[in-house]
Amino acid sequence: MDALRALQEKVQTEGKLKPWLAKHGLDSLPGLWTQIHIEQGWEVALESALRERMNALAVGRLDIVRAFAADAPPAKLAFYSLPQAVAPDTHQTLPRLSELLRLHDAGLKALLTDWLEGVYTASNLDEALAQRSRLTHGEVIMTREGHAVSQFAVSFYAPDSEQAGMLGRAQEIENLDKQVRAQALIAEDSRVALVRAEAAYTEASQRLGSARREAAEAQTRAHQLQVQVLQLSQQAEAASTRRGQLDDEIFEIDAQMEELAERRMTGEARFEELDLQLATTQERHADLEEAVIQAERKLAEAREQLRALERQAQESQFQARALVARQAELQRAIETADSQMRANQQSGEQLQLELGSFNDQAAQAGLQDALALKLEKEQALAATRSEYDDLSARLKAADEQRLAFERSLEPLREALTKLQLEQQAAQLGGAQYLEQLTAAEVDLEALAKSIEEGSVKLWGLQGEIDRINREIAALGAVNLAALDELTAARERKTFLDSQNADLTDAINTLEDAIHKIDLETRDLLMNTFNQVNQGFGAMFPKLFGGGQAKLMMTGDEVLDAGVQVLAQPPGKKNSTIHLLSGGEKALTAIALVFAIFLLNPAPFCLLDEVDAPLDDANTERYARLVAEMSAGTQFLFISHNKIAMEMAEQLIGVTMQEQGVSRIVAVDMDAAVGLMEAG
Repeated sequence: MDALRALQEKVQTEGKLKPWLAKHGLDSLPGLWTQIHIEQGWEVALESALRERMNALAVGRLDIVRAFAADAPPAKLAFYSLPQAVAPDTHQTLPRLSELLRLHDAGLKALLTDWLEGVYTASNLDEALAQRSRLTHGEVIMTREGHAVSQFAVSFYAPDSEQAGMLGRAQEIENLDKQVRAQALIAEDSRVALVRAEAAYTEASQRLGSARREAAEAQTRAHQLQVQVLQLSQQAEAASTRRGQLDDEIFEIDAQMEELAERRMTGEARFEELDLQLATTQERHADLEEAVIQAERKLAEAREQLRALERQAQESQFQARALVARQAELQRAIETADSQMRANQQSGEQLQLELGSFNDQAAQAGLQDALALKLEKEQALAATRSEYDDLSARLKAADEQRLAFERSLEPLREALTKLQLEQQAAQLGGAQYLEQLTAAEVDLEALAKSIEEGSVKLWGLQGEIDRINREIAALGAVNLAALDELTAARERKTFLDSQNADLTDAINTLEDAIHKIDLETRDLLMNTFNQVNQGFGAMFPKLFGGGQAKLMMTGDEVLDAGVQVLAQPPGKKNSTIHLLSGGEKALTAIALVFAIFLLNPAPFCLLDEVDAPLDDANTERYARLVAEMSAGTQFLFISHNKIAMEMAEQLIGVTMQEQGVSRIVAVDMDAAVGLMEAG
């Protein structure tokens, strides 16, 4: 829109009339084209009909233009004065160009109706030529391209001044202005939608974060499930192996069952025999059970007696020990008494000798002394016996006290044994810990020093060890298959790594191949594009009798670029092919198709009513081009145009003389010419 406005401003300021208008003070007056609106597509037709009057200036009265006769404008210039009333239409034969105007000023509408009196419209040149017989003197038919067809002439329109196209540009500027306003509203809605989208994006980002966390948790669960699946697959393999073993065992069991069935039949016969023996044996068993019960009773009584005898034996052992001690004492006393008796005997013998040597009185005196000595010895023996009894009683009490002490020492012995076992366990644990510390390459001297300094507290280690043991126990049983699972996982990882490497190599190979294909495709595409563009540029002037045409890529990247067709027939400076007429578009398409066809010609070419939108002149050029190309290609074409039929060597007509029945009529042009010459 800015470019069009700049062009409009440039055309208005750089024209030949600008200084003259400024000189006479008319440069502020708006041209007529600024107040005219017409249906889209008919701007060129209106400019062709009005010519210099498109830039006409409005004056109050036409009489005042006499003053400009002495200083005439340097270019064509028209003045107009708006009428007060609209003149009625004199006649109506064809669609009027004035009916396509969109004006709100009645005076301006009356003026243009007067200027466009006798100017009619037709959609294309063919229709205008067909309707020219309905024209009268001074009337003309205008096409969309601005070509004028009168009753006896045809005038082709071409831009001949800088003012050409101003109405079309003005209307395009108005349309673009409307689009800009519409786009502004759309942009405002888009901004509101953007704010909403940003809010939605923030919310979606938060949901994405939670979704990612859920995905991570799901991935963790999936990994756990994969481990479980791997374990289950291993268990399934083991189960399948076990199933095979069970099948073999079942087969063996079936064989054994058959053997057992045979043995059963033999056993049933044997069972009947043994059943009779069982009855007898059961009777004997009942008798034996009664005997066993009696024996058990006797055994219980014997056990009770044995316990009593064991208690008596223990008491007897204690008594035997006491008696042995007493016997030893008595033996010592007997030995003492024997020694005393031997001494007494020796003394008696001496006394007998002395008695024989002494008289009765002396003997009596000696006897009395001996009796006194005996009495004294007996008293000493009695005292010794009483002392012995006291010692025996004290010994028995000491034995009982010793037994009590032994019974009291039994728990201490058990505690001592337990402590000894704990000491041995501690020694074993210490040896194990020492081995672990040695295996861990721990500096024992530094550890001992840290223990002495108090940086390592030994009193809490046992609690920590107990806690770790409890945690180990809480972990449950050790998975003995973990090593196998780890090995399988490592093998699978190695396999997946190799596959990943293969895929990476394949990707690199594919990327290299794609790059190579892209290079070759670019070269082939550019060569093809250049050949088609060259053929299109050579084919277009043949069909149009001049002009130029070319193809242009609309992007920097060849593989992603589009192709734009630029075509300018002779006498036109259109900027886009949309400004061409229907016939011109058809000829442009034919030129492009033939250029592509010449790139790789085929033996046959089928054309279906290609010449339908062409006029006679264009049809003749089209026929000459087809006849020229038919030297290397067989053309089959369908046409209703007599000019196109003239170039055919064979004519095949399809008629329908009867309803629903088609007939084919073939004509050989050479044969027909020969017949005509012969006639």
